[in-house]
Amino acid sequence: MTQRSPKATGERNRTLDLASALVRGAVAAGLGLGSLTVLVMVVWISSPYPDSGPGGVLRAAAGVWLLAHGAGLVRPDTLSGVPAPVSVVPLLLVLGPVWLAHRAARDAAEPEEGRPRPSQAGAFCAVTAGYLLVVAGAAACARGGSLRPDPDTLVFPVALVVAGAAAAGVWTAAGRPFGPLPSWSPLVLQEAVARTLFRDRAEAACRSAAAGVTVLLGGGALLVAVALGRNAGAAQDAFLGLAGDWSGRFAVLLLAASLVPNAALWGAAYGLGPGFSLGTGATATPLGLDGAPAVPHFPLLAAVPDQGPGSLLNGAALAVPVAAALAVAWFTARRAAPTDAPRAQAWSARETVRVALLAALGCAAGTALLTAVAGGPLGTGALREFGPVWWLAGPAALVWTAGIGVPAALLLRLWRLRTPGWAWRRDVPEADEPPATATARAAAAASAVEADVGEKAGAEAVIGRRRRWWAPWRGRGGAAGAAGDAASGGTAAPAASSVPAPGTALDAAPGALVGAVGSGAGRGDAGFEPYDFLPTDPWHEKDFREARWAALTRGSGGLMADFPADPADPADPADPADPADPAEPVGPAGPAGPAGPAGPADFADPADFAAGRPAPDPDRPGPTP
Repeated sequence: MTQRSPKATGERNRTLDLASALVRGAVAAGLGLGSLTVLVMVVWISSPYPDSGPGGVLRAAAGVWLLAHGAGLVRPDTLSGVPAPVSVVPLLLVLGPVWLAHRAARDAAEPEEGRPRPSQAGAFCAVTAGYLLVVAGAAACARGGSLRPDPDTLVFPVALVVAGAAAAGVWTAAGRPFGPLPSWSPLVLQEAVARTLFRDRAEAACRSAAAGVTVLLGGGALLVAVALGRNAGAAQDAFLGLAGDWSGRFAVLLLAASLVPNAALWGAAYGLGPGFSLGTGATATPLGLDGAPAVPHFPLLAAVPDQGPGSLLNGAALAVPVAAALAVAWFTARRAAPTDAPRAQAWSARETVRVALLAALGCAAGTALLTAVAGGPLGTGALREFGPVWWLAGPAALVWTAGIGVPAALLLRLWRLRTPGWAWRRDVPEADEPPATATARAAAAASAVEADVGEKAGAEAVIGRRRRWWAPWRGRGGAAGAAGDAASGGTAAPAASSVPAPGTALDAAPGALVGAVGSGAGRGDAGFEPYDFLPTDPWHEKDFREARWAALTRGSGGLMADFPADPADPADPADPADPADPAEPVGPAGPAGPAGPAGPADFADPADFAAGRPAPDPDRPGPTP
């Protein structure tokens, strides 16, 4: 027995992958064709007066399936004897074949367990080839039916639609990468796509363009719904007049539902200004309906405005492109000035204008493409022009989105970059802020938080005291005045002293740091940051501060000094008449020795607070002297 080489095994696996992709494409096409055939057969069976046999039904189903891919059909049996084209594609039917081809290509390009990833180009070609084989068979089957496919449309757009769906599936399987471009593309484009900045701007422009097209479609659908609501009687008469039995009405209902996206695009074109054609000599615009329209008897066409000049209600349709332009501007401004990034990383005005213009171009291209497939000829006479004119709808969308979207994007960018909108974002440092300033600000914030925690822990003994009646009226002015007096008349405490001097930080503005003492103290420091408001509760009253100081003194074991009294207080703690503390032994004064290590008395050291060092825990005993 001979053992196969790894090269032969790899070639065999590659061949199996291509064969599997080919089968996937054929199965996807067969599923779409089979589903539509079953639906047509159900309608034919339920019809009380069928005019053809099963063969005719299968040919008609094949023709409708090809129409869902964009193929043009021809009706040979007409009253005039001249074959009439049918080129209006029901856009709702397009979703099924496109989704099936996309999914087949995605599954073929994804790696299976135990096998390497197949070639993307091979998967694309195999899936497309398998799908087009079924398309060719369906076209051959429908040649003798009542709806015959036009051979010229089988290559374009049928093959193009299938190839585009398969390419999107392979791209999805690869993770939707934006680059690199193929080697045969121009070098300038390859270098541009390789840059991250270019990819970000292109992605933002695509998203904004998609948002504009979506708003246009939604606005057009709203216009159609309002028009049908106003002409509900005419739409009902048209629906009941086309078929007298329930099976026929069901078929008309299915056809109308499949044409709803077309009607939304017609409404979008109407709101943009160019409108749509209702024959060779009639055009419906917000200014009015000119000419003699050749309108078939169909429920959706009851939304067509009346003949004559337009009214103010018809002019209200112009709000649709305005909304689309504002959507483009909003999505562009969101990327130009994001709220989760520093202000220095926001786009410049030139970049914002550039991306907004690219989004307007994308919106115009998408509108032109969709309106081109939303209409088409329905005959050789007056109905050879039926639907929106794509080469007018596209430029109109460009004018609306660029004329309104670009200035609106700039205004939204300025609004999002305003100071109140960025003042609350303390977690994101400014890009142009020096590192020293940022470090000092962080240290000051940390020390302030620790001081606040210590004050709250020491004030547990005084919680529950009655609120003074004048406490809520102590506003910003009084506190500011007290702070000014303390800053101008008070004296700075020594850096190494643990006893604050009268009129200093504790009697200054409530909420100020202990180290911010003296004239203008704190305003020139790098870590100084003023509070937004001053509290009005009695937390900073003298009685409450005395109680907190007493709690801290008890916790320090008597190492802290008593609360400093005001200069005008007659009960001065330095009075020699005061008895000595029995806790302190009185003895002869010895020689002054060297200063011992700092103990818990340094809890309120202003130097520690100014340097941003955490305060010692009052409950932890200090070193023994």
